[in-house]
Amino acid sequence: MQCRYYQQKKCLSCNWINYSYATQLQEKQSNLSEKITEFNPKEVKPPVASSEVAFRNKAKMAVLGTVEKPILGMVNGNEAIDLCDCPLYTTSMQNILKIVRTYIRKQGLVPYNINKRKGELKFVIITESTTEETNGFMIRFVMRSHKFVEKIRNSLQQLQNKIENLQVVSINIQPNHSAILEGEEEIVLTQNSYLNFTLNHIPLYIKAKSFFQTNTNIAKNLYQTASDWVNNLKISSIWDLFCGVGGFGLHLVNSSDNKNIELTGIEISQDAIECASRSAHEMGFTHLTFKSLDATRYSIGQQNIPDLVLLNPPRRGGGETLMQFLAQVKPHYILYSSCNLSSLVEDIRLLSDYQLKKVQLFDMFPHTAHMEVLVLLERKDG
Repeated sequence: MQCRYYQQKKCLSCNWINYSYATQLQEKQSNLSEKITEFNPKEVKPPVASSEVAFRNKAKMAVLGTVEKPILGMVNGNEAIDLCDCPLYTTSMQNILKIVRTYIRKQGLVPYNINKRKGELKFVIITESTTEETNGFMIRFVMRSHKFVEKIRNSLQQLQNKIENLQVVSINIQPNHSAILEGEEEIVLTQNSYLNFTLNHIPLYIKAKSFFQTNTNIAKNLYQTASDWVNNLKISSIWDLFCGVGGFGLHLVNSSDNKNIELTGIEISQDAIECASRSAHEMGFTHLTFKSLDATRYSIGQQNIPDLVLLNPPRRGGGETLMQFLAQVKPHYILYSSCNLSSLVEDIRLLSDYQLKKVQLFDMFPHTAHMEVLVLLERKDG
């Protein structure tokens, strides 16, 4: 992939960009194989490749520069770099970034100056949903205070006229002078608060604060693979821990052989649980339960252990307490999706009574060393 930002040393985030894509995949697969050899995996599948460009569905841009000439991008040293033409984004996303940049200038939304601690607009976060059945955008403005809330509300129609399928617009209030991306308060300006992603004909929804995979096509492959792996297993119950908006769990129970599986999804984010519950209701599932709770606390308080535990934790991993509990209660299967190979390995080491049946790399993050890994573990005594 060619990138003028990288060539000009203005943005070095894609630090593997000088490797051919085939080399990147080979290096990641080698790293994965090396790290999991100790678990004697029965089957290591070939990696699932991403598009090399236009694969990111979310742009998180710092708002820099001046109100007369706002810049959406990042700071490199003392220089503000505008990244509206970043090749990781689709052409439509690039165009919308430029529309938003013009909107900021015309509305006089003063960029926040970190050094002077003055100004209002800190970040713009844009999410794009382009799938087989959906197309839409969500825009979030991260502000220091409520100063421009009414100005944005009153000029919302201007954005909607410029951006087709702009489904959700919100303002997040982050008053602290810190590197924290967002604050607690979210003000939704549109009637609709949900952005729809339809993957493999399954409706998924995100709200402003919901987590969703940043590479839509790879997420589609990841969810389908998880479903395929589970489809032939004899299971009647699942815990979907760190379930997010329900992408994994809904795929697992939607396969033709698994529609009667009882599933309990646990996620700390109330917004994500609302989204997962909405999808389940829309799909006609009445035997699925989604709860806003801490996954570890929920698990260790239960006595009825499911046949399969599905894990999709944040980068820190499932954690020692949860993994030791699972090692003790021994569900038949554990399906684990991880964006951090190191924490995944640490967690699997605590599951000595399990055989690593399948492992596959999904290249969610091209041009970097990061990867998503899916593993299926089975209790050794069957």
